[in-house]
Formats: sequence, C-alpha cells, structure tokens
Amino acid sequence: MEYIILIVVLAVLLVAVGGTMLLRGRGRGRGAASPPGTDTGTTTDSGSTAAGTGTQASGTATLPPVAPPSRPTAPPADKPVIEKPPPSAGRMVRLRARLARSQTGFGSALLSLLSRERLDDDTWEEIEEVLITADVGVTPARQMVSDLRTKVKVEGTRTPEEVREMLRAELLAQVDTGASRTLRTQRHEGRPAVILVVGVNGTGKTTTCGKLARSLIGDGDSVLLGAADTFRAAAADQLQTWGQRVGAEVVRSDVEGADPASVAYEAVSKGIEAEVDVVLIDTAGRLHTKTGLMDELGKVKRVVEKRTAVDEVLLVLDATTGQNGLRQARVFAEVVDVSGIVLTKLDGTAKGGIVIAVQRELGVPVKLVGLGEGPDDLAPFEPATFVDAILGG
Repeated sequence: MEYIILIVVLAVLLVAVGGTMLLRGRGRGRGAASPPGTDTGTTTDSGSTAAGTGTQASGTATLPPVAPPSRPTAPPADKPVIEKPPPSAGRMVRLRARLARSQTGFGSALLSLLSRERLDDDTWEEIEEVLITADVGVTPARQMVSDLRTKVKVEGTRTPEEVREMLRAELLAQVDTGASRTLRTQRHEGRPAVILVVGVNGTGKTTTCGKLARSLIGDGDSVLLGAADTFRAAAADQLQTWGQRVGAEVVRSDVEGADPASVAYEAVSKGIEAEVDVVLIDTAGRLHTKTGLMDELGKVKRVVEKRTAVDEVLLVLDATTGQNGLRQARVFAEVVDVSGIVLTKLDGTAKGGIVIAVQRELGVPVKLVGLGEGPDDLAPFEPATFVDAILGG
C-alpha cells in the first residue's frame, strides 16, 4: 500500500515538472522571434501600432509614412496656333516668276511674230489667232491687231526692244482699264465693310474666302467669316479651319441646308456687335443654269442690305475655264451687282488673255488673282506686273 502511494506521488511530481518545463520552452520560442530592443509593432490600447503612428518604440526611430502615389495629370488640351499672315502688299511681285512660267508661251509667240522683218496679212492673222487662243476674245483681239498695225506703219523699222515695248504698251492698255482695283474694306458709319463672295461650284470660292481673310488680317484688319454655303456639308468646316488658323470668328449653322440668307444676316449682325473691320460671307456655289438657286443668291444680298450695305460682291472665276467663265460671269452680273473679279488658278494652264476678256465683258476690274495652292498665294492684281510676266521680262 505504501508503495502504491509513493508511485502516485512520484507520477504527480513528474507531470508537474514536465508541464513547467514545457511552458518555459514556449516562452523562449516567442522571445527568440523578437530580439530585445526591437519594435514589435504590437497594438496599443487605442488600437494603433507604434510603427503605424510614426512614434518611437524601444528607443528606435521609425521611417516617416510614405505618401500615396500622385495621379498623373492630363496634358493640357492643344490650342490651335494662330498664324500671323504676311501683308498683301508686294505679293504679286513675289509670285511673278510663277506667273511668268505659265504665261511666257503667249507672250513669246507674239514677240516672235512682231519681230519679223515683213509683217504681211498672213502674219497679222497669226497674231490675231494667238490672241484669240489666249482667251483674249475675238473683239479685243481684232482691236489689238488694228492698233498694232497702225503703230508699225507709223514707226517703221523696229528693233527687238522697240517691238517688246510696243507690245507691252498695247497689252497694258487692254489690261489696265483705269477702274479702281482697291477692295473696299474700311469701316463706315460705325459698321464693318461687308464682302459677298459668289461663284459656281469648283472655282475655289471657299478657299478664296479663307485666303482673303488671311490677307486682310495680314494687313491689320479684323475679320468675321459667315458660312452661308449651307448646302455643301464640308464648306462650313473648311471655312472654320481657315478662321481658326488666323483667329477669325466664324458664324455658321449646325443644320445642313439652313437658310443661307439667315446665316448671312446673323454674320453681319454679329460683325456689327463685335465692331470688326470686315465681314466676309461665303455663299453656296451656284450652278448658273438653275434659276431658283440664282434667285436665292439675290435674296441673300437683299436680306443683308436690310442690316447694312454690301460693299463688295466678288465673283470667283476659274481662269482655266476660259470663255465658259464669261458665260458664268454674265449670269451672276444679272443677279447681283458684281464689283470685282477674283481669277483663281492663273498660274496653271490658264491663258492670260482671260483677264482682258472678263473685264471687257463685265465692265468691272479683276481685283485679286490666285497664283498657287498655298495659303498666301492670293494677290492683289497689278496690271504692269501681269503684263511683264506675260512677256517674260
């Protein structure tokens, strides 16, 4: 019995000692994971850790909190760069070489024929044919031949220099009609000058409006553009692009096929309100054979005139169309009071004689000529520069 009691007591002691040793071993294991003096990041009473609050634990400084990454800012929207066009003065002189390259065939043929020692009837007929082929027109060609024959008889023997000067004087007399070629772009009675640009499809009318706006702004005028060509979807967008490049406001309708007269009237009203110098109105490219559309063009002019006077009506003609352009010009002149001609593509396959023919047909001067596809290739027409280009001098 005593042995049994002794065994039970020893067993209890062994269990107690083993439990104590086991608890001490677990405590040492946790201590090894966290060396003395190290911030363990334990949760405080407030629920924050020493590392999380940026305070010091056990004398060791913690790193400052890392700021959240900043969001990339979107680049600023691209603004259209406003160009500064060159002034219009001297443009035709600068473009003279380009004009001369396309016109010297006409001039050199005349110089060659007039330089012959003997000018008989056959030679004079050839001269007249060259003039007609160059789109001078039958009546002006015959008049020029008559004038030249008289001068040859009076002056007699001719040197090459005298022949050239004689022909230059005759061409200049036909081209320079004495009419003013100045565009009326001055403000008057507290209102802007209004320019109406008309012409058939394909003549470069909207492009001419854009180039003319550049030219006027280059001369120091402020310009507002009216997109009254509401039947061609791209016309208003094209004019808008021209305006953005030079900082000119564009009045347009967002409705395709809107009333052109209404857009023109709004443009003029806006121009008066904004006190601009010039309101430039682009109209639809009228087919001269369609009476209804031509009547509508007349309506545009009448509606604008209820607000203010129309100072210029510029008819844009494609110089390469020759005599067909004259037929177009006649119809437009019957509908609106055309005050000036803009001849485009004069540097291409055009014959220089069209300048003489169109001025004689309408009795109005050529005021502007297009001498290329560049934005600044629209130039005020200068008769002397033009004639010298024809003669290659």
